[in-house]
Amino acid sequence: MDFVGLIPQFGNVVFTIAAFVVALSIIVAVHEYGHYIVGRWTGIHAEVFSLGFGPVLYSRVDRRGTRWQIAALPFGGYVKFLGDADAASGRDGAAISTLSATERRRTMHGAPLWARAATVAAGPAFNFALSLLVFAGFYLVQGVATDTATVGRLKPVPFAGESLLPGDTITAVNGTPTPDMTAFVELAAALPPTPAVDYTVDRGGSVLALRGPFPFPPIVDGVQPQSAALDVGLAPGDVILSVDGQPIAAFEELRTLVGASEGRPLLLTVWRAGEVLEIALVPRRKDLPLREGGFETRWSIGLSGGLVFVPDTRRPGPVEAVGLAAQETWRTITTSLSGLWHIATGMISTCNLQGPVGIAETSGAAASQGVETFILFIAALSTAVGLLNLFPVPVLDGGHLVFHAYEAVAGRPPSDRALRAMMSAGAALILALMLFAIGNDLIWC
Repeated sequence: MDFVGLIPQFGNVVFTIAAFVVALSIIVAVHEYGHYIVGRWTGIHAEVFSLGFGPVLYSRVDRRGTRWQIAALPFGGYVKFLGDADAASGRDGAAISTLSATERRRTMHGAPLWARAATVAAGPAFNFALSLLVFAGFYLVQGVATDTATVGRLKPVPFAGESLLPGDTITAVNGTPTPDMTAFVELAAALPPTPAVDYTVDRGGSVLALRGPFPFPPIVDGVQPQSAALDVGLAPGDVILSVDGQPIAAFEELRTLVGASEGRPLLLTVWRAGEVLEIALVPRRKDLPLREGGFETRWSIGLSGGLVFVPDTRRPGPVEAVGLAAQETWRTITTSLSGLWHIATGMISTCNLQGPVGIAETSGAAASQGVETFILFIAALSTAVGLLNLFPVPVLDGGHLVFHAYEAVAGRPPSDRALRAMMSAGAALILALMLFAIGNDLIWC
C-alpha cells in the first residue's frame, strides 16, 4: 500500500473535519449563549453551559455558579438550567420538589411563562442575529456595486485585444446605451456569445471606443461543494476555453453544453494563469434552487460564473447594510423551506437532504475557497440551524414553544407523562431523520 499517497487524502479529511468543527462550534456557541443570556436576564439560573457532549476536557465555574465546559464530542452543545433533568430541559420533578419557592423561580420550569418562552426563543433568534451581523459586515467591508457599470477590477482572461481598465464606466455595448448597471447586466445577458464585443467607455472624462472581452465569459467565479468541478480541482479564476474541443466564449454556452451532456463525460480545456490544462469530468444531476423560488433539475458540474470585471463598489450605510443582510437571511430561509417542501412532496430528490457528513464536506469546501467564503457559509448555516430549531418537534426549541403556547391557552402545562412521551417521540423522529441523512451522505446518494 502506498502510504505516502494517502497523506494528501488524510490531510483533506483532517481539514474538512476541522472546518466542520469550527463552523458548528461557532453556531452552537451563539445558539446556546442566546438561551443562557436571556435566561439570566429573566432570572433563570444556568447550572451548565457545555460546548460539546461526553467527557469534559475543560471546565470552570463562574461567580454566578454556572459551570462552563468544553466536552470531547464537538457536535453540539447545551445549557442545563436549574431543575432540568437533562440537556433537553426535561423536568426533574424530584429535584424541584425540594426547592423553596424562591429557588423554584430560578428554574426553567418554575419561572413565569413569558420568561421561559423568551429563553427558548432566544437560541434561534441569536442564530438569525449572527447571520444578520455577518452579512451586514460583509456589505460594509466589501461594499455594494455602484449604480453605474463602472469597472472596479478586471479579471484575468486570455484576451489579446484592448482592455477595459479600472475606473472605466461602460456607457454602451455594441452601440446600445447602458445608462446604469442594471441595463448593462440585462443587455450583456442577452448578447449572442462572441469572443469580443464593442464597448463605449467614459475614461476620466474622455469617451473611448474599444473592443473588449465578452461581458459574461466562461470564467469560474465559484466552485460548489460536493460537485464534479471540486473533485477535479477546478478553482475560481479558471477560464473554460472549450468543451470536447468546441470553443466557447460565454458562460451560458458552458451551461448549455453541460446540460445537453446527459451525464456523459466531458473534456474541458482550461486556461489557468497563462497555462492551458485538459481536465475531464462527469456532470451530475442536481436539483438547483431558482432565485425566483422553486427548484430546477439539470445536469451540472458545479460552477458559477460572473462578469469579466468586478464592479466598482460604494460603502453602504449601516441601515442599508442591515437591510441587505435581512434580505440575504430571508432568502436563505425561504430557499431552505422551499427545498424541504419540494423534498416532502417528491418534486426533488431526497438526496438534497444532507447529514453531518455532507455538511462537513460542504464546510471543508467553503473553507478551501478562502476565509470570506467560509464566513459567509457559517452565516448561511447559522440561519438554517435557527430555522431548524423552530420546527414544532419536541426536543427542539420549536417544540418547547408549542408546549408554552398550549400552556398559555389551557392555563396549565402538559402533564409530565405527556411531555415524556412527546419528547421521546420527537427524539426518535430526529434520530430517524439523521440516520436517513447519513445514509444519503454515505450510501444512497
